[in-house]
Amino acid sequence: MKKYYSIKDLEHLSGIKAHTLRIWEQRYGILNPCRTETNIRFYGDEELKLVLNIALLQNKGGFKISSIVKMSKDEIFAHILAFSNTSLSFPEQIQALTLAMLDLDESKFQQLTQNIVNKHGFESYMLNIIHPFMRRLGTLWLSGSVGPAQEHFISHLIRQKVIAAIDAQDLNLKPHSKKFLLYLPEGELHEIGILFANFILRARKHSVVYLGQSLPYEELLLAYEIHQPDYVFSVFTSEPNTDLINDYLSKMSKDLPKSKIYLTGYQALQPTCSAPDNINLLMDFQSLIDLAENA
Repeated sequence: MKKYYSIKDLEHLSGIKAHTLRIWEQRYGILNPCRTETNIRFYGDEELKLVLNIALLQNKGGFKISSIVKMSKDEIFAHILAFSNTSLSFPEQIQALTLAMLDLDESKFQQLTQNIVNKHGFESYMLNIIHPFMRRLGTLWLSGSVGPAQEHFISHLIRQKVIAAIDAQDLNLKPHSKKFLLYLPEGELHEIGILFANFILRARKHSVVYLGQSLPYEELLLAYEIHQPDYVFSVFTSEPNTDLINDYLSKMSKDLPKSKIYLTGYQALQPTCSAPDNINLLMDFQSLIDLAENA
């Protein structure tokens, strides 16, 4: 399904002022807006992608708009790929990945990711690029700017990268390592965060029992009894919902008394969420890294 954007949407996503975009539209004809019955401009996917590309080329390449309008799509991407291998900052790399998602272009995603990981390492890639990128994706999803195909496409590729990184890890444990039980509650399918937690903990040589997504509560209790973990960790993104989460946390507090419980995610961090004293809320994954290093 084609998406539509106001000129303010283009300004917000690219950082280029609406006034500047209007001048370029008049001078170079690079944007071709449609109009509503009330004569309000709106723009499509191609205009959004072009504006994002222009922002990158101007900011990092010093290209003038008069030069950019003469470039082919392949020439534009070649420049952006070269930047990602040398001088793109984290926000600009996020912007480049956004373009790959909008284009449903796996090749672009793979090339950009490889360049970033080679330069910064996988953990930095996840913390500084993928985590804020997923927040941006959530905003685009809520605004209707990203459809299910694009969201599923990019989430699948990121998930593959995290699983591959986990598979490449050394599984030897450090002396006095702790056991972490990781799971997502029933109905929760957003797995990238919990997979990254798996990577973080294994990188610090802890033992991980990974139970994956959408785990029924009674199965959590069974795994808890079998493994007796030192820690239980989960990411509550969409489940349990606002109406159920406080009852869920109360049950966890009573049913898992021998473990330290740590939670994060959109639902867990809502102001209406009331966590019992033995349940700890983590604001971000850096907090989980600190916990893993000190456990």
